[in-house]
Amino acid sequence: MLFTLTFIAYCFATVFYFVFFVSQNKQIRKYARIVLLIAGILHTATIIGRYFATGHTPLTTHHDTVSFFAWAITWAFLSFRWRYEVKNFGTFVSVVIMALMVIAALSSQQVNQLPPALQSKWLPIHASIAILANGFLAMGFCSGIMYLLQEREIKKKRFGLFYSRLPSLEALDNLNHHCLSVGFPMLTLGIITGSFWAKQAWGSYWHWDPKETWSLITWFLYAALLHQRFTSGWRGKRAAIMTIIGFGAVLFTLWGVTYLLPGMHSYVR
Repeated sequence: MLFTLTFIAYCFATVFYFVFFVSQNKQIRKYARIVLLIAGILHTATIIGRYFATGHTPLTTHHDTVSFFAWAITWAFLSFRWRYEVKNFGTFVSVVIMALMVIAALSSQQVNQLPPALQSKWLPIHASIAILANGFLAMGFCSGIMYLLQEREIKKKRFGLFYSRLPSLEALDNLNHHCLSVGFPMLTLGIITGSFWAKQAWGSYWHWDPKETWSLITWFLYAALLHQRFTSGWRGKRAAIMTIIGFGAVLFTLWGVTYLLPGMHSYVR
């Protein structure tokens, strides 16, 4: 019931954000923000309820992982919302959240018994940090998409639907940097905690398992982007494209590896 209410709240928030995007009615934006906050609170209650229903941290099934990912993006956005005013950012973020919630709703909510390797104190630490990192990186992805849309209209001098509704290129580039500045350290911490968990479960910090390998590839992509930003002054379109590619690696690490390159981490189904 809680998940259903949460899903409905996200639907309303997304609709309100879309209506605001078209109409630019500030009262509608206010409603969208309030409903998204309510959805985030309901989602928190849903995760807590799921914890008591399963008896362990609900991050071990496909449904739970996707649901937690949507929750992470929601609160990452709400936390940024208090510090940064980015025009129509909520519209793009709400689409990603809604897409994840649809996937979660279509996934089995069956409770599975934990394999021995997952019966560890590292489960809530590693998994929650890693997915929270993905939440901030998802916002970076949204800012990258917005940048390319705005840059395209400016370049072609066709000031249509997006031009007047999206922030300046500088604001979007700064937003991209802020998202990476939070998401990348958390991604790093997620890999470090995962290595400690691997040591406890399998006797070694690193096994070059497909999930571990792709986590490292993802880390190097974002590390390269940040390095280029600080040393070579990478800004704008190149940074936006690299952010989108990096988030593609995040998604492949999270799901693609599980289904296409099964290994020691193939627990989430």
